[in-house]
Formats: sequence, C-alpha cells, structure tokens
Amino acid sequence: MDPMTFSIIRHRLFRIVDEAVITLKHVSGSAITNEGHDLMVSLYRADGSLLMGGVGFLHHLTSAAEACKSIIRRFKGRIREGDVFLLNDPYTAALHTSDIYLVAPIHFEGRLVAWSACFVHVYDIGAMNPGGFSPQSVDIYTEGFSSPGIKIVDQGEMVQDVIDTMLNMVRSPEMVMLDLRSMIACNNVARERMQALTAKYGYETVDAAGSELIRQSEMLFRARLKELPDGEWQSRQYLDVNGETATVRLTMTKSGDSLVFDFTGSSEQSRHAINCTKWASLGGLFAPLFPLLCYDITWNEGVIRPVEMIAPEGSIVNCTRPAPVSVATVAAIQSVNNAACATIGKMLAASDRYREQATAVWHANHFAIFKFGRNQRGGHSIGILTETFAGAGGARSFGDGVDIGGEIPNPISRMANVETAEANFPVRYLFRRRMKDSGGPGRWRGGSGGELAIVPHKAPDGGIHYVISGKGARHPMSDGLAGGLPGAPNKYVWVKKHGDGVADPAPPAGLPGAGEAVSWGVFPLMGEDALYVRWNGGGGYGDPLDREPERVAADVADGLVGLETARDVYGVVLSSAGVADPDATLAMRDARKSARIGKEAAR
Repeated sequence: MDPMTFSIIRHRLFRIVDEAVITLKHVSGSAITNEGHDLMVSLYRADGSLLMGGVGFLHHLTSAAEACKSIIRRFKGRIREGDVFLLNDPYTAALHTSDIYLVAPIHFEGRLVAWSACFVHVYDIGAMNPGGFSPQSVDIYTEGFSSPGIKIVDQGEMVQDVIDTMLNMVRSPEMVMLDLRSMIACNNVARERMQALTAKYGYETVDAAGSELIRQSEMLFRARLKELPDGEWQSRQYLDVNGETATVRLTMTKSGDSLVFDFTGSSEQSRHAINCTKWASLGGLFAPLFPLLCYDITWNEGVIRPVEMIAPEGSIVNCTRPAPVSVATVAAIQSVNNAACATIGKMLAASDRYREQATAVWHANHFAIFKFGRNQRGGHSIGILTETFAGAGGARSFGDGVDIGGEIPNPISRMANVETAEANFPVRYLFRRRMKDSGGPGRWRGGSGGELAIVPHKAPDGGIHYVISGKGARHPMSDGLAGGLPGAPNKYVWVKKHGDGVADPAPPAGLPGAGEAVSWGVFPLMGEDALYVRWNGGGGYGDPLDREPERVAADVADGLVGLETARDVYGVVLSSAGVADPDATLAMRDARKSARIGKEAAR
C-alpha cells in the first residue's frame, strides 16, 4: 500500500471515532456523559481485536475487545447486519454493571468487516443503591441488571420486549433508555462511516491498512521498550474501606521488548464492592500505559501484545463470582491505574533519554457520590458529583502538576458546571475551589485538588440523600516520584448545623456545626446540614527541600501552600511580607538535610 493511502485511511479511522463520540454526547441527556465524559468509543477488527482505541476512559479499550470476542463466541452464526448487542456482566468483560457496552457488527456487502463498541455509565442499573455504585451490596446479585450478552437491536429493529424487561428493573427508565439510544446512535454513525470508507477504498485495502496499523504499533512499542532500561519497579496502593485496609501490590518487570505486570501479593478479594475482575485489571494497567508510553503510537492490538499480566485468582484484582464489584472503577481498578502509573514513572525516571517524560501519580482517588431524591420540580433525579472527574495533575520531571488537571486514564475528563448540578438537583454550592496543601510537595509540586460544600436548596422533601463509595481518606494514593511526597488524601464530612457534639473531624472553616466523617453507605443531606468533600492532589516530584524558595513564596501567595507547610515541609523562611529569606532558608534546609544522614529509610 502506498504511504499516502495508508495515512488517509488511518486518519479517517481517527475521525470516525471522533464523530461517534460527538454523536454519543449530543444524544445523551446525562451530565456524567456529556460533561463528565464518562464514556468510551472504539473500533475493532472482525475478530474483535482492538483496531483503533478511542477517547474517554481508557480502561475500557481492552475490556470492550473482550466484549466483542465474547459476543462472537456466544452468537456464532447469529450475527447479522444491523444488530446491536448489550453486555455488562463484569465476569464476562465489563468493569461493573453500570458501565454498559453496546457492541455492533459492521458489514460490507454481506461480509463482517469490523465492530464498533461504546459505553456510558448509565443513569441507573437497578442495584441495591441508586446510581450503580452500590456500597451496601455484598455480592454481584444485588448490583443490578447484568447480562453476558443479549441482542437489543435485530437487523435494525429494536427488540422491544428485551429492552422493556431491562427498563422494568431500573430507576428512571426514561433516562436509561436515553443512554441506550445515545449508544445506538453512536454505533450507527461508526457503522455508516466505516461502510463509506470501505466502499471508497475496498475491503482488501482497508483491511490491509488495519493490519499494517497494528503491525506498526507493535513494532514502535517494542522499539521504545528496548530503549528503556531493564529492571523491576514496585508500587503499593492501600484502599481503606469501612475500617478495613486492602492492598494492591505491583511488580513491573521490563526485559528487552516486553513488560510484565505482576500483582502477586495483593489482598484477597474483599467482602466490600471494591474488587475487580481480571479483564478490569488488564484495562486498568493499560489505561496509563497508553498515554505514558504510547502517546505517539496508535492504541490497538499491537500495543497489547508485548504486555503480560499476572493477577492471582481470588485476589482483589482478579475476584471470583459472586464477589461484589460495583465500586471497582473507583477502587481496585483505579489502584491498578495508580500502581501502573507509579512503576512506569519510575522506569522513565531511570532513563536518561525518557526522564523528562516521567510523572508522579495523577488524580488517584475518585470519589463516587451519587445524589438522589425529588428535585425542585417534583421529579426524581439521580446523578454523580462530577467534581470527581476534575482530578489533579502529578508533578513532572520538569514542572509542577496541573491544578485541577484531570487524570491520565481519561484524557478528556472534566467536571460539570456548578449551574448544571444546581439546575438538576435541589442543592446550592457554598463554594468549589482549589484546596490548599493538597498537591504533593516536591522539587516540582503536584497539582492541587479541590474542595466543595453543598447544602439543600428548595428541596420539596427538605433535602436529598446521597450514596458515597469513598476510600483513600486515611491513606494517600497519589504517590510522589524521585523523593516527591504524595498528594493529600480525600475527605468527606457531614456537617450538621445543629450537631450533637460530634467533633471528629472538625468542620472546615466557614461551615458552622459539628462534623462527622462519612465514607461508605447512604446518608441524608437535609435541613441546614452540609456535605463537605475534599479530593486529592497530584504527587510531587523530587525533594521538597530543592524547590526554589521563590516558587514556594508564590504558592503561599496564591493560596496553594500554607505558611506552616512552607516552613515545615519545604524549609522556606518567609518574611512578614511573604518574601523568602535566602540566608535563613539555606540554613534551615542544610540543617534538615544533615538531620537525615544516618537515619534508616522509611519502610
């Protein structure tokens, strides 16, 4: 194939995915999809292998490939043009039941030539708790509707009895139906554009371009791996849930042109819904690998081939049925993300050539808080606090992390406007802002996280309730790199205006009442009470004592670093005018470094 034709087809494949994403967002009526970008669209070859990884949450690229392969096995001989299949069983391919895959075959002149796949976190899935994250579930059976594969569109016609059966099991069926319609429309656009591309260039040419694209990706990725040092790098992540702590342990081994991610030593599967399945862990490690190591390589099957995963069966990262998994995407899967990001960062930092691309862990701890109840118009609403997608950038080897800077596993994540939440729910924001001292200290500071507080407002029932699947309030999860410190952990506080003397933790400044720490379960937001949430900052890079004093002074002036942190962590002495004293700072830092000598390393 001539290079020009190959390049045109490659770019057309990118544009097909982009147009399908735009369609998905335009049809969806859910803020978690069209503003939070909790979505994914990608293209697959006729055998279900990844052809063109799309945007959105990258955990799903490999899992959706398994979904396509599972549908091929399950419906062998019964796959026809115009069909659309639904799959959301976590023990088959999905991450959790709320993330529904719709996969659709793409035919040309009667021949199966490709697949398109997409997902959104649907409005509700009929789990024990509204919204899909179900912290009170003790097994998969209470986590909502689940299917290992079912046909919902048969040759272009909706299979209405199947859809009606599903909608009969969920809250707000009209919104769930809109989610399904948005994904059907997305797959329709992908199918039409792929058929047009194939009609223009011919099946053999387009298929050859796909094969070459996969070959090139594998060749380029293996070549990059050869340029990186061989070795082993380790990371540990701790998930504190309801007074218990689980551990995700990772040893990443790079040898020649291959990578092995070994999770041996991770905790056994939990009775809480923080577990994830094997396919979810595989997607979890690829989510940071794609952008960190393959930023200039097409994400497809070729990138997957050099990578091996070891995840012991029955562990928190490869649980067995019927272990609950509804919180997986913000629990075990995200811990796999973080651990992979940390080990990849360590490998890059060990390379003279690639050190500038090393990064500490970014936004490491989603908080899944779903509000539900009657809204100000008398209807029922369910929805997530999309600030969980706001994130925070990890520090890089050359600069600070981006404040409220998103996350690596989803390059397009963002939070909705305050007005969106206030329009859909009977709540009012007291504030939403960057959080002081949240970014991990280092030679380069981690990006700051944020904090918010909401109260009921014009609620017909006096308020609403919320489901919270929080963890990481005790152990920081945004690891630093090369001597950098982790970002501050999350925090969730129920502030009772007329409290009963509870004082642990104390409510944030400006919020009157008594504070009660909450993190797991269903809680009310009623009357004059408030909900306060703090989300983690990114990890720092390098020794905090090596940060330029002028940068610390500027951070203090901007409200990103407190005076005590400037002195106690960064070793910077500031005048009453906020100017760094160079002599006093040098003396303090020299004394701190001298005190380190002879001390045993922290374990």
